Amino acid sequence: MNKSSDQLAQDKSVDQRTVKKVASFEPREQTMEVQNNHRMTNGSSELDKMIPEDMTSKEYYLDSTAHFAVHEELLKDEIRTKTFRNAMINNRHLFKDKVVLNIGCGVGIFSLFAAKAGAKMVIAVEKSNVIEYAKRIIRANRYDKIIRVIKGRIEDIELPEGIDKVDIIIAEWMGYCLFYDSIIQSVIYARDKFLKPDGLIFPDRATMYMVGIEDRDYKEDKVEWWSTVYGYNMSCLKNYVMREPLIDTVDKRQICTDHFPLKTFDLKTMTVNDINVHSKFRLRALRDDYVHAFVTYFIVEFTACPQRTVINTAPGAGYTHWKQTVFYFPDYATIKQDEQLEGEFSCKVNLENTKKLDFEIDFQFNGKISNIQSQNRYFMKG
Repeated sequence: MNKSSDQLAQDKSVDQRTVKKVASFEPREQTMEVQNNHRMTNGSSELDKMIPEDMTSKEYYLDSTAHFAVHEELLKDEIRTKTFRNAMINNRHLFKDKVVLNIGCGVGIFSLFAAKAGAKMVIAVEKSNVIEYAKRIIRANRYDKIIRVIKGRIEDIELPEGIDKVDIIIAEWMGYCLFYDSIIQSVIYARDKFLKPDGLIFPDRATMYMVGIEDRDYKEDKVEWWSTVYGYNMSCLKNYVMREPLIDTVDKRQICTDHFPLKTFDLKTMTVNDINVHSKFRLRALRDDYVHAFVTYFIVEFTACPQRTVINTAPGAGYTHWKQTVFYFPDYATIKQDEQLEGEFSCKVNLENTKKLDFEIDFQFNGKISNIQSQNRYFMKG
């Protein structure tokens, strides 16, 4: 397995902003009509007024998504970006003369796709200072008459004058393990306040899955390594290492059970009370093997598209920046083909800060070779 994309993005961001924080490839005097919603951010509105070139490491700490390196990684995720593009460009009949709301527009790529697909107006909303780059990109591509840029949280802004409702909401609301750093609650808010009754959401359905994997070598390297470090016993850290799920790319050859759907989320009808996950699961062994960890991933769908359009983050489905989420547990199960492992999975999302997730995975297995009962608690915190 490889280093997580979250860690790579942070490392890259630090290196590049140290070298290029004063670089400017566009004249600063270029302007575009934009509606600003000045509000306090981390105790000061000064950060909101800054352009990315003037931000230092202190400001990037408070507004990390303002750095272009974060968006470079997203744009280079071809499965993500091309699926959004195809969902719009290949369905111009859905976008022609429509008003589109793009939540968390970043550098504006999805807004540009929507405009190209024939939207009458695209309202691009972004709370980060990266919106300054988005304005320049939109202007450079001559879509500034169609795309209206609004800086602020979707919960704080108002639509442009004369627009009460929108026809379509576009948002990449998914995060690691579907909900880490997700903006799903903002999409639900926007749906209830701004979307027409017959409006569309892109994407609008997601299913979280679980699967079991054999991963002895990596588990020994990551967890058991702490038993003896340069001759010293540091095994007290093993429990803490296992409590934090790993965001990484899983080789599909490691999968040794079938895939179990934990929960499906329908953004057209769900409420914030539906965000948490609590599900029983049953995994059937595909072969004789060992189960060292559980893996979660998700599939999101654009159900408004006549032809099935999905982003699949399963192991082996192709690289995405979301990768997969790996949950190691202290022991392992020796399992024979067709034997079943049963348990319960829960994920609790902190709606005030979606960089805080708490997980519980309790399971039991009674096989011909081994028996195991395990209760495990995990957390993800940013």
